[in-house]
Amino acid sequence: MIRDIWTMVWKEWREIFLQRGTFRGGVFSAIVIPLGLLGIFIPWQEGRHWAQSAITPVLWVWLPVFLVATMICESFAGERERKTLETLLASRLADRTILFGKIAAAVGYGWGLAIASMALGLITVNLVHGHGDLILLPAQTILVVCAISLLASALAASAGVLISLRAATVRQAQQTLSLSLMGIMFGGVFGLQALPPEWKAWLFRTFAGAHLGTTTLIGGGVLLALDLLLISAAMARFQRARLILD
Repeated sequence: MIRDIWTMVWKEWREIFLQRGTFRGGVFSAIVIPLGLLGIFIPWQEGRHWAQSAITPVLWVWLPVFLVATMICESFAGERERKTLETLLASRLADRTILFGKIAAAVGYGWGLAIASMALGLITVNLVHGHGDLILLPAQTILVVCAISLLASALAASAGVLISLRAATVRQAQQTLSLSLMGIMFGGVFGLQALPPEWKAWLFRTFAGAHLGTTTLIGGGVLLALDLLLISAAMARFQRARLILD
């Protein structure tokens, strides 16, 4: 099964890298531009402050979510538009292999670029602004970014594949996923504002006094629970016979 999943992952990556019609064009838009922005341009501009900035980890969490959301909408809706879905579903690959392969491809792409941009950013800031000193990221920041960006990528992938399973077009899937993510974000903000003052004060005291590791464990636990819930829903919704009829 692992080999079949890897075959599926490689198929998805190959399609992403050939999205411009050529391998060179696909690699440039899918890899070079994101790495150049977050791994070279921003560290170059920020200087030594880049390694201590609170905004930098947010970018590394945002990047894979954005890339995964863009890629995962192509998973089934794209196959449906290209008239290749029936061929894929008629293959010997098991249902879970197809589903997990598409999710793993999107997560591996987005999360891998986030980690690569973090490493490239360290190289850039040391070469340009090091001046003989070694600039390093705090170990806790690296661990938090790696864990949260992975779980956030899986959340975007599992939500996106669930939407793409029934979307008629890629554009429809992208619009639905974008609106869903915006709804979650704004719902959380407005929901927090709507809480009674004593509840907001309690939340502020709790998280302000909590250790970063504790906060990460809580946030990671919530993301993991959501990931498992959405993946389970996608597994239940993935019905090969119904997809072929659609």
